[in-house]
Amino acid sequence: MVEKIINVDKMEHVLGLFGNYDENINLIQRKYNVVILSRGGDIKITGPEENVYKASLVIEQLLKLVEKGDTISEQSIRYVISMVEDGTHEDMQKLSGDGICVSVSGKIIKPKTVGQKQYVDSIKNNTVVFGIGPAGTGKTYLAVAMAVKAFKAHDVSKIILTRPAVEAGEKLGFLPGDLQNKVDPYLRPLYDALFDMLGAESFQKQMERGCIEVAPLAYMRGRTLDDSFIILDEAQNTTHEQMKMFLTRLGFNSKMVITGDVTQIDLPDSRKSGLIQATRVLKEIDDISINHFTEKDVVRHKLVQDIIKAYEKSNEEGKKKI
Repeated sequence: MVEKIINVDKMEHVLGLFGNYDENINLIQRKYNVVILSRGGDIKITGPEENVYKASLVIEQLLKLVEKGDTISEQSIRYVISMVEDGTHEDMQKLSGDGICVSVSGKIIKPKTVGQKQYVDSIKNNTVVFGIGPAGTGKTYLAVAMAVKAFKAHDVSKIILTRPAVEAGEKLGFLPGDLQNKVDPYLRPLYDALFDMLGAESFQKQMERGCIEVAPLAYMRGRTLDDSFIILDEAQNTTHEQMKMFLTRLGFNSKMVITGDVTQIDLPDSRKSGLIQATRVLKEIDDISINHFTEKDVVRHKLVQDIIKAYEKSNEEGKKKI
Protein backbone atom coordinates (compact mmCIF):
# COMPACT_ATOMS: atom_id res chain seq x y z
CA MET A 1 0.00 0.00 0.00
CA VAL A 2 1.24 3.48 -0.87
CA GLU A 3 -0.01 7.00 -0.23
CA LYS A 4 0.04 10.05 -2.48
CA ILE A 5 -0.84 13.65 -1.59
CA ILE A 6 -2.15 16.13 -4.18
CA ASN A 7 -2.13 19.79 -3.16
CA VAL A 8 -5.03 21.95 -4.37
CA ASP A 9 -4.87 25.75 -4.22
CA LYS A 10 -8.58 26.45 -3.75
CA MET A 11 -11.07 24.60 -1.56
CA GLU A 12 -13.87 25.21 -4.10
CA HIS A 13 -11.89 23.17 -6.61
CA VAL A 14 -11.83 20.25 -4.17
CA LEU A 15 -15.60 20.59 -3.67
CA GLY A 16 -16.15 20.70 -7.44
CA LEU A 17 -14.03 17.59 -7.85
CA PHE A 18 -15.71 15.56 -5.09
CA GLY A 19 -19.29 16.44 -6.14
CA ASN A 20 -22.49 16.06 -4.12
CA TYR A 21 -22.09 13.41 -1.42
CA ASP A 22 -18.63 12.62 -2.88
CA GLU A 23 -20.31 10.93 -5.87
CA ASN A 24 -17.45 11.80 -8.25
CA ILE A 25 -14.73 10.51 -5.97
CA ASN A 26 -16.68 7.34 -5.23
CA LEU A 27 -16.56 6.46 -8.95
CA ILE A 28 -12.75 6.74 -8.95
CA GLN A 29 -12.45 4.79 -5.68
CA ARG A 30 -14.53 1.92 -7.06
CA LYS A 31 -12.62 1.87 -10.35
CA TYR A 32 -9.15 1.69 -8.78
CA ASN A 33 -9.88 0.17 -5.36
CA VAL A 34 -8.28 3.11 -3.55
CA VAL A 35 -9.30 5.37 -0.67
CA ILE A 36 -9.46 9.11 -1.45
CA LEU A 37 -9.80 11.65 1.36
CA SER A 38 -9.81 15.44 1.50
CA ARG A 39 -7.90 17.17 4.26
CA GLY A 40 -8.17 20.93 3.84
CA GLY A 41 -6.44 21.77 0.58
CA ASP A 42 -4.90 18.30 0.26
CA ILE A 43 -6.27 15.18 -1.40
CA LYS A 44 -4.84 11.92 -0.06
CA ILE A 45 -4.96 8.71 -2.12
CA THR A 46 -4.16 5.35 -0.52
CA GLY A 47 -4.05 1.91 -2.13
CA PRO A 48 -1.96 -0.39 -4.36
CA GLU A 49 0.89 1.51 -6.04
CA GLU A 50 -0.25 1.19 -9.68
CA ASN A 51 -3.86 2.03 -8.77
CA VAL A 52 -2.83 5.08 -6.75
CA TYR A 53 -0.73 6.28 -9.68
CA LYS A 54 -3.63 5.98 -12.13
CA ALA A 55 -6.17 7.48 -9.72
CA SER A 56 -3.86 10.46 -9.15
CA LEU A 57 -3.59 11.02 -12.92
CA VAL A 58 -7.40 10.98 -13.20
CA ILE A 59 -7.78 13.44 -10.30
CA GLU A 60 -5.13 15.79 -11.70
CA GLN A 61 -6.87 15.90 -15.10
CA LEU A 62 -10.28 16.45 -13.50
CA LEU A 63 -8.88 19.27 -11.35
CA LYS A 64 -7.69 21.01 -14.51
CA LEU A 65 -11.25 20.83 -15.86
CA VAL A 66 -12.62 22.23 -12.58
CA GLU A 67 -10.10 25.08 -12.69
CA LYS A 68 -11.41 26.01 -16.15
CA GLY A 69 -14.94 26.22 -14.75
CA ASP A 70 -16.23 22.89 -16.05
CA THR A 71 -18.74 20.89 -14.03
CA ILE A 72 -17.57 17.34 -13.38
CA SER A 73 -20.08 14.70 -14.44
CA GLU A 74 -20.08 10.90 -14.56
CA GLN A 75 -19.45 11.11 -18.30
CA SER A 76 -16.39 13.35 -17.89
CA ILE A 77 -14.97 11.06 -15.17
CA ARG A 78 -15.39 7.96 -17.33
CA TYR A 79 -13.84 9.79 -20.28
CA VAL A 80 -10.77 10.86 -18.27
CA ILE A 81 -10.42 7.31 -16.89
CA SER A 82 -10.46 5.92 -20.45
CA MET A 83 -7.80 8.44 -21.50
CA VAL A 84 -5.59 7.47 -18.53
CA GLU A 85 -6.05 3.77 -19.30
CA ASP A 86 -5.03 4.41 -22.93
CA GLY A 87 -2.07 6.56 -21.88
CA THR A 88 -3.46 9.53 -23.85
CA HIS A 89 -4.48 11.71 -20.88
CA GLU A 90 -2.03 14.48 -21.86
CA ASP A 91 -4.23 15.11 -24.90
CA MET A 92 -6.81 16.51 -22.46
CA GLN A 93 -4.89 19.81 -22.65
CA LYS A 94 -6.34 20.25 -26.14
CA LEU A 95 -9.74 20.83 -24.54
CA SER A 96 -8.68 24.20 -23.14
CA GLY A 97 -10.28 27.25 -24.67
CA ASP A 98 -13.54 29.16 -24.82
CA GLY A 99 -16.91 27.64 -25.57
CA ILE A 100 -18.54 27.81 -28.99
CA CYS A 101 -21.69 29.61 -27.91
CA VAL A 102 -24.17 29.84 -25.04
CA SER A 103 -27.55 28.09 -25.11
CA VAL A 104 -30.79 29.87 -24.16
CA SER A 105 -30.62 28.21 -20.75
CA GLY A 106 -27.16 29.74 -20.19
CA LYS A 107 -25.18 26.52 -20.75
CA ILE A 108 -21.80 27.04 -22.40
CA ILE A 109 -21.56 24.72 -25.41
CA LYS A 110 -18.04 23.38 -25.85
CA PRO A 111 -16.29 20.18 -26.94
CA LYS A 112 -16.22 17.58 -24.17
CA THR A 113 -13.78 15.13 -25.73
CA VAL A 114 -10.56 15.37 -27.74
CA GLY A 115 -12.37 13.93 -30.76
CA GLN A 116 -15.04 16.64 -30.50
CA LYS A 117 -12.34 19.33 -30.19
CA GLN A 118 -10.60 18.10 -33.35
CA TYR A 119 -13.97 18.12 -35.13
CA VAL A 120 -14.72 21.72 -34.07
CA ASP A 121 -11.22 22.82 -35.12
CA SER A 122 -11.74 21.13 -38.50
CA ILE A 123 -14.95 23.10 -39.00
CA LYS A 124 -13.09 26.32 -38.19
CA ASN A 125 -10.27 25.60 -40.62
CA ASN A 126 -11.94 23.83 -43.57
CA THR A 127 -14.71 24.57 -46.04
CA VAL A 128 -16.17 21.03 -46.16
CA VAL A 129 -16.11 18.79 -43.09
CA PHE A 130 -17.37 15.25 -42.55
CA GLY A 131 -18.25 14.09 -39.02
CA ILE A 132 -18.72 10.31 -38.92
CA GLY A 133 -19.42 8.26 -35.83
CA PRO A 134 -21.93 6.60 -33.51
CA ALA A 135 -24.98 8.14 -31.85
CA GLY A 136 -24.38 10.55 -28.98
CA THR A 137 -21.01 11.90 -30.12
CA GLY A 138 -22.33 15.44 -30.69
CA LYS A 139 -21.78 15.44 -34.46
CA THR A 140 -24.95 17.36 -35.32
CA TYR A 141 -25.21 19.40 -32.12
CA LEU A 142 -21.69 20.82 -32.38
CA ALA A 143 -22.15 21.54 -36.10
CA VAL A 144 -25.33 23.51 -35.33
CA ALA A 145 -23.47 25.36 -32.55
CA MET A 146 -20.73 26.34 -35.01
CA ALA A 147 -23.39 27.45 -37.51
CA VAL A 148 -25.10 29.63 -34.89
CA LYS A 149 -21.73 31.12 -33.89
CA ALA A 150 -20.91 31.98 -37.52
CA PHE A 151 -24.39 33.44 -38.04
CA LYS A 152 -24.25 35.64 -34.93
CA ALA A 153 -20.78 36.84 -35.92
CA HIS A 154 -22.15 37.74 -39.40
CA ASP A 155 -19.63 35.40 -41.04
CA VAL A 156 -22.59 33.94 -42.95
CA SER A 157 -26.04 35.34 -43.64
CA LYS A 158 -27.94 32.04 -43.62
CA ILE A 159 -28.07 28.68 -41.85
CA ILE A 160 -29.35 25.76 -43.91
CA LEU A 161 -30.01 22.39 -42.28
CA THR A 162 -31.09 19.39 -44.28
CA ARG A 163 -31.37 15.63 -44.10
CA PRO A 164 -32.70 12.92 -46.41
CA ALA A 165 -36.24 11.67 -45.77
CA VAL A 166 -35.48 8.00 -46.33
CA GLU A 167 -39.15 7.06 -45.99
CA ALA A 168 -40.13 9.39 -48.89
CA GLY A 169 -42.82 7.66 -50.92
CA GLU A 170 -45.78 5.65 -49.74
CA LYS A 171 -45.11 5.77 -46.00
CA LEU A 172 -44.54 9.52 -46.09
CA GLY A 173 -47.77 9.97 -48.03
CA PHE A 174 -49.80 8.50 -45.20
CA LEU A 175 -48.63 11.18 -42.76
CA PRO A 176 -51.14 14.01 -42.16
CA GLY A 177 -50.78 17.61 -43.38
CA ASP A 178 -48.97 19.32 -46.23
CA LEU A 179 -45.44 18.47 -47.44
CA GLN A 180 -43.76 20.49 -44.67
CA ASN A 181 -45.83 18.70 -42.02
CA LYS A 182 -44.92 15.36 -43.59
CA VAL A 183 -41.15 15.96 -43.50
CA ASP A 184 -41.02 17.76 -40.11
CA PRO A 185 -40.63 14.49 -38.13
CA TYR A 186 -37.39 13.78 -40.05
CA LEU A 187 -36.08 17.27 -39.30
CA ARG A 188 -37.06 17.36 -35.59
CA PRO A 189 -33.49 16.78 -34.22
CA LEU A 190 -32.30 19.83 -36.20
CA TYR A 191 -35.16 21.97 -34.87
CA ASP A 192 -34.36 20.84 -31.32
CA ALA A 193 -30.71 21.88 -31.58
CA LEU A 194 -31.64 25.32 -32.94
CA PHE A 195 -34.31 25.82 -30.27
CA ASP A 196 -31.70 25.05 -27.62
CA MET A 197 -29.26 27.67 -28.95
CA LEU A 198 -31.57 30.41 -30.23
CA GLY A 199 -34.82 29.96 -28.35
CA ALA A 200 -38.15 29.21 -30.04
CA GLU A 201 -39.06 32.89 -30.59
CA SER A 202 -35.74 33.92 -32.16
CA PHE A 203 -35.69 30.73 -34.24
CA GLN A 204 -39.18 31.44 -35.61
CA LYS A 205 -38.26 35.06 -36.40
CA GLN A 206 -35.13 34.02 -38.34
CA MET A 207 -37.13 31.34 -40.16
CA GLU A 208 -39.68 33.96 -41.28
CA ARG A 209 -36.86 36.21 -42.49
CA GLY A 210 -35.41 33.34 -44.49
CA CYS A 211 -32.16 33.42 -42.51
CA ILE A 212 -32.69 29.87 -41.25
CA GLU A 213 -33.90 27.10 -43.50
CA VAL A 214 -34.65 23.54 -42.37
CA ALA A 215 -35.66 21.39 -45.33
CA PRO A 216 -35.41 17.88 -46.78
CA LEU A 217 -32.45 17.17 -49.04
CA ALA A 218 -34.59 17.11 -52.19
CA TYR A 219 -35.13 20.88 -51.77
CA MET A 220 -31.42 21.52 -52.41
CA ARG A 221 -31.47 20.43 -56.04
CA GLY A 222 -30.72 23.16 -58.60
CA ARG A 223 -29.57 25.73 -56.04
CA THR A 224 -26.25 27.47 -55.41
CA LEU A 225 -25.81 28.18 -51.70
CA ASP A 226 -23.71 31.32 -51.20
CA ASP A 227 -22.84 32.98 -47.87
CA SER A 228 -24.35 30.06 -45.95
CA PHE A 229 -23.49 27.51 -43.29
CA ILE A 230 -24.99 24.25 -44.56
CA ILE A 231 -25.38 21.06 -42.53
CA LEU A 232 -26.38 17.72 -44.00
CA ASP A 233 -27.46 15.37 -41.21
CA GLU A 234 -27.99 11.57 -41.39
CA ALA A 235 -25.85 11.58 -44.52
CA GLN A 236 -25.42 7.81 -44.40
CA ASN A 237 -28.92 7.64 -45.92
CA THR A 238 -28.00 9.57 -49.06
CA THR A 239 -27.42 7.82 -52.36
CA HIS A 240 -24.28 8.48 -54.43
CA GLU A 241 -26.29 10.85 -56.65
CA GLN A 242 -27.81 12.75 -53.72
CA MET A 243 -24.44 13.26 -52.05
CA LYS A 244 -22.85 14.54 -55.27
CA MET A 245 -25.85 16.84 -55.82
CA PHE A 246 -25.52 18.22 -52.28
CA LEU A 247 -21.76 18.79 -52.37
CA THR A 248 -21.99 20.64 -55.68
CA ARG A 249 -24.45 23.16 -54.16
CA LEU A 250 -21.49 24.81 -52.39
CA GLY A 251 -21.28 28.53 -53.15
CA PHE A 252 -18.91 31.38 -52.29
CA ASN A 253 -18.25 32.22 -48.63
CA SER A 254 -20.05 29.07 -47.53
CA LYS A 255 -19.19 26.16 -45.28
CA MET A 256 -20.57 22.62 -45.34
CA VAL A 257 -20.70 20.03 -42.56
CA ILE A 258 -21.86 16.49 -43.37
CA THR A 259 -22.67 14.18 -40.45
CA GLY A 260 -23.64 10.53 -40.33
CA ASP A 261 -23.26 7.10 -38.78
CA VAL A 262 -22.28 4.38 -41.24
CA THR A 263 -23.55 1.67 -38.85
CA GLN A 264 -27.12 2.99 -39.16
CA ILE A 265 -27.77 2.99 -42.90
CA ASP A 266 -31.47 2.67 -43.77
CA LEU A 267 -31.00 2.38 -47.54
CA PRO A 268 -32.04 -0.92 -49.17
CA ASP A 269 -28.39 -1.56 -50.10
CA SER A 270 -26.04 -0.18 -47.44
CA ARG A 271 -23.06 -0.52 -49.79
CA LYS A 272 -24.51 2.28 -51.92
CA SER A 273 -24.43 4.91 -49.18
CA GLY A 274 -23.32 8.26 -50.58
CA LEU A 275 -21.50 9.01 -47.32
CA ILE A 276 -19.25 5.95 -47.60
CA GLN A 277 -18.41 6.71 -51.22
CA ALA A 278 -17.79 10.43 -50.57
CA THR A 279 -15.26 9.80 -47.79
CA ARG A 280 -13.40 7.43 -50.08
CA VAL A 281 -13.46 9.70 -53.15
CA LEU A 282 -12.72 13.02 -51.40
CA LYS A 283 -10.14 12.02 -48.77
CA GLU A 284 -7.16 13.51 -50.65
CA ILE A 285 -8.71 16.91 -51.47
CA ASP A 286 -7.41 20.00 -49.66
CA ASP A 287 -9.90 22.00 -47.58
CA ILE A 288 -12.01 18.88 -47.01
CA SER A 289 -11.63 17.26 -43.59
CA ILE A 290 -12.93 13.82 -42.61
CA ASN A 291 -13.35 13.23 -38.87
CA HIS A 292 -14.16 9.88 -37.26
CA PHE A 293 -15.65 9.61 -33.77
CA THR A 294 -15.47 6.52 -31.53
CA GLU A 295 -17.52 5.30 -28.58
CA LYS A 296 -15.12 7.29 -26.34
CA ASP A 297 -16.64 10.48 -27.77
CA VAL A 298 -20.18 9.53 -26.71
CA VAL A 299 -21.46 12.17 -24.29
CA ARG A 300 -24.83 10.61 -23.54
CA HIS A 301 -25.67 8.06 -20.84
CA LYS A 302 -22.93 5.49 -20.08
CA LEU A 303 -25.20 2.75 -21.41
CA VAL A 304 -24.99 4.29 -24.91
CA GLN A 305 -21.24 3.59 -24.90
CA ASP A 306 -21.84 0.06 -23.63
CA ILE A 307 -24.49 -0.58 -26.31
CA ILE A 308 -22.18 0.65 -29.09
CA LYS A 309 -19.32 -1.53 -27.81
CA ALA A 310 -21.62 -4.57 -27.58
CA TYR A 311 -22.80 -4.13 -31.18
CA GLU A 312 -19.24 -3.61 -32.44
CA LYS A 313 -18.16 -6.80 -30.66
CA SER A 314 -21.11 -8.68 -32.14
CA ASN A 315 -20.29 -7.42 -35.64
CA GLU A 316 -16.65 -8.46 -35.30
CA GLU A 317 -17.65 -11.94 -34.10
CA GLY A 318 -20.08 -12.21 -37.02
CA LYS A 319 -17.31 -11.35 -39.52
CA LYS A 320 -15.04 -14.06 -38.06
CA LYS A 321 -17.73 -16.70 -38.57
CA ILE A 322 -18.15 -15.85 -42.26
